[in-house]
Amino acid sequence: MTTQQIKYFLVLAEELHFWNTAEKVFISQSSLTRQIQALEDELGLSLFERNKRNVKLTDAGKFLQQHWSKTMNELDHIYQQAKKINQGDAGVVSISYPGSITFSLLPNFLDLIKTNLPDLKLELAELTDENHEKLLLNYKTDIAFSRDSISHINIQSLKLFTEPICIAVPNDHWLNADTVNNIDKLQHENFILSGLHQTTYFSSLLRNLFNQYGFEPKISIESDFGGMILNLVSKGLGISILPHSFKYSKFNNVRFIDLDQQIDLYIHWRKNEVNKTITKVIDCAKQLDTSVY
Repeated sequence: MTTQQIKYFLVLAEELHFWNTAEKVFISQSSLTRQIQALEDELGLSLFERNKRNVKLTDAGKFLQQHWSKTMNELDHIYQQAKKINQGDAGVVSISYPGSITFSLLPNFLDLIKTNLPDLKLELAELTDENHEKLLLNYKTDIAFSRDSISHINIQSLKLFTEPICIAVPNDHWLNADTVNNIDKLQHENFILSGLHQTTYFSSLLRNLFNQYGFEPKISIESDFGGMILNLVSKGLGISILPHSFKYSKFNNVRFIDLDQQIDLYIHWRKNEVNKTITKVIDCAKQLDTSVY
């Protein structure tokens, strides 16, 4: 039994006429008769009742028509999806990212992907203390946004933009652009920060920053999630230091003051990627207008 025989059966079950069906499926009437007979012989069933004037389905034929129609539609859908995947228009792509781009670049990136690749499914993961190089090489993620560069023979990277880091304070806080040079006075403030013991690029940057200012921050709350940190800052529970991109979060009662320190954002993917879908997603990233960030 072949899918072609099932297709012939389904057309004949609809037409109930051998000559019309043969024309519709572009074979001779005798070939169609042989194919249907072979199908019936293999199944051990009579699918049609025939006489010189009429062709009609048996009860078994009606049952198979109903179920095979659904099966063939499903197979056709599977084939179409496989074709899209092969062309790079569908499938699943996993993307890891830092929380700082949640309110800025990432939504615009996803909108661009959905405009160009509407059948693509995306799996998003906000990572904290993770090794992006290892995740890519182990196929745990397909595309990684990160603040640090990766130098590996099998990984391709593109720097998207550079931005300042900022102090985030409640609106009524004394610190502003004019007094930010007196940052050493912040040593008595309550800080809400990612854990400085972590191995992430941003934690390393913060450690160097506080060493430069000559004091150890008084950390009252630790959190790896910028949205949570800003919510706590807006409640007046402390101040924080975050990438400039968090300005787009538009939290109430939070001001951002740029510091004389900058941080980069990179996008990484496996070099010589054979998955056409991933390469098309990377092409979307290259279309982003990063000058606005």
